[in-house]
Amino acid sequence: MKSQKLTAELTNLSKQARAAILSMTTLAASGHPGGSMSSIDLLLALYAVARHDPKNPQLPDRDRIVVSNGHISPAVYSALALNGYFSLDKAVSQFRLWGSIFEGHIEREVPGVEWSSGNLGQGLSAGAGMALASRINSIPYRVYVMMGDGEQQEASVWQAAMSAGHFGLDNLCAIVDRNRLQIDGRTGDVMSLEPLEDKYRSFGWHVDEVDGHDIGAIIAKLRTFPAQPDQPSILIAHTVKGKGVSFVESDFTWHGRALPPALAEQARVEILMT
Repeated sequence: MKSQKLTAELTNLSKQARAAILSMTTLAASGHPGGSMSSIDLLLALYAVARHDPKNPQLPDRDRIVVSNGHISPAVYSALALNGYFSLDKAVSQFRLWGSIFEGHIEREVPGVEWSSGNLGQGLSAGAGMALASRINSIPYRVYVMMGDGEQQEASVWQAAMSAGHFGLDNLCAIVDRNRLQIDGRTGDVMSLEPLEDKYRSFGWHVDEVDGHDIGAIIAKLRTFPAQPDQPSILIAHTVKGKGVSFVESDFTWHGRALPPALAEQARVEILMT
């Protein structure tokens, strides 16, 4: 019953978050709504499972959540706000404003953000380093790394994957937002990732898959981590770009383009009414 109640609460929060994502990007007339809406269910589930404290963001044994694809900042800010790190209204109203901490790509100045982003492909290396530091410093914590699937085309991702497998970092869990779209179209057309799961297995990772919009299933999968001793884990989450808005879903042109006000209002109504 507790799991069902949590799932219901997070499902309601996901609607608030998607509406906030649209408000942020439309007010700023810029940003990345597509990937933010495909990943928000994953982020909300992750913060529900991870050990963290918004009143003490630097808790030494907190779980580290590294968001490598930092352009999904609207989703990250929404998830952090709904977890009590700051006001959601503040994040919405100050998104991408000059001098604001709520930049287009997440930065560590934002409470709860562990890794400053920008160049894609760097987060898994940072996460592997944090996981190794946990072992070296004898401070037990888990490290979660959010990545996009287009990001898997970066060579540095595979250097980090090889290193994590070699060191048997079983306190490291990567999550891939597998919406199969990136800024220029379908990931398979830009550069094939297949077989993505087998690639990670070949580097010594434990691989699992999930419906990236089934919050209950995501939580259940995350609670099994670490899945295997001496193996890093990766969860391939199958998602829909622009999830929640019928005329945005599966359309790569909304990857980095804000909805105009009239369309954004139509989208908010659809999100909140379904």
